Amino acid sequence: MNRHRWKVLAIGFAANAAFSAVISGLPATAVLMRRAYGVDTAAVGTAVGAMGLGIALSEVPWGMLTDRLGDRRVLLAGLTLTMGVLGAMAAWLVPGAPHAWTLLVLALGLIGLVGGSINGSSGRAVMAWFDAGERGLAMGIRQTALPAGGVLGALLLPAVVLASGFAAAYAVLALLCGACIAATWAWLHEPPGDCAVTAAAPAAHASLLRDPQTWRMVTGMALLCVPQIAVLAFTAVFLHDVVHMGVAQTTAAVVLYQLASAALRIWSGRWTDRHGNRRGFMRGCSRWCATIFLVMAVLALAAQQAQAAPLLAPVLFLVIVAGGAAGSCWHGVAFTELAVQAGAGSVGTALGLGNTFVFGSYFLTPMLVPLLLAHGGWPLAWLVVAACALASGPLLRPHAGRSALVTSA
Repeated sequence: MNRHRWKVLAIGFAANAAFSAVISGLPATAVLMRRAYGVDTAAVGTAVGAMGLGIALSEVPWGMLTDRLGDRRVLLAGLTLTMGVLGAMAAWLVPGAPHAWTLLVLALGLIGLVGGSINGSSGRAVMAWFDAGERGLAMGIRQTALPAGGVLGALLLPAVVLASGFAAAYAVLALLCGACIAATWAWLHEPPGDCAVTAAAPAAHASLLRDPQTWRMVTGMALLCVPQIAVLAFTAVFLHDVVHMGVAQTTAAVVLYQLASAALRIWSGRWTDRHGNRRGFMRGCSRWCATIFLVMAVLALAAQQAQAAPLLAPVLFLVIVAGGAAGSCWHGVAFTELAVQAGAGSVGTALGLGNTFVFGSYFLTPMLVPLLLAHGGWPLAWLVVAACALASGPLLRPHAGRSALVTSA
């Protein structure tokens, strides 16, 4: 039991990393994608947002299904369907194919719909196998899979596209999902009966969905996600267009931000386990994000002067990395708090609801930023990002929570 819980965590980590390589890695090819498919920045934002919309629409149904059917079945189904869509993209949706871009956007939305199963099912498995004193750390490690997958995607996909084209990149992502399917089939199962998370009755789901504290928390999470998604979707475009960095430099920025996010997610999970201050930590992140992106807005305004851009390039590189890390480090803490607040029988539903709001930001932010660019450029875009981060703080304030999960590992 004690040893096997680490295998379960490894499976959850791998599955989320593979999915993150898709949703976080493809934006790292944004400049190449614009060129290959002959589209503009707004169109790329629509494609990235389509994945977020698909996830946001599907997370709660997948979470409820996970609470009813268990982690193994739902995770296997989601990974298999995701692999199938990626395989179809590799075969038929390459640049130059008829209606390639329109169909690609639809396919990315479909990836979001089927891949929305991965977050809740893997999170429920981790919460079931780890006890209360380890859940923050375990969920922090699992959430580290998202920046780790982003690093993998950011390093791998631009190089694959440059060498072999987008078909090869989609095929590589499909193979990653296939490896996770094999591991899940071999090692993931429900914990022993006295440790298992019990299936939730419909009344339990209804109680959770009527809880105002739950809605406050997931709304705060959505707002605090805006900085992370803005950095994820537009780092390459921002550094390329404003300070004229090349693919190698923009890739390095994405990789550094993801590595910093991964390290901070593990640290924050362990630190909040010891101090019992998850809500306070998240509010601190909201203040830090607001400050960093306010600085970004000022620097972007200064960079509009042609002579200042070369001097500000290294500063902007470091600040956008710091902003992305600050906007990402709280995820494991937030999802642990949300699951504990929900109660044992509704973990999948709670995590699904949280992911619905988080990926709602993933859908809306790539749509919002190009509109802000059209009206006020990067200074306005970063100022609005800072405002979203600041607005999340009051929604995440500590309160007398609901009873903790009764499961233990």
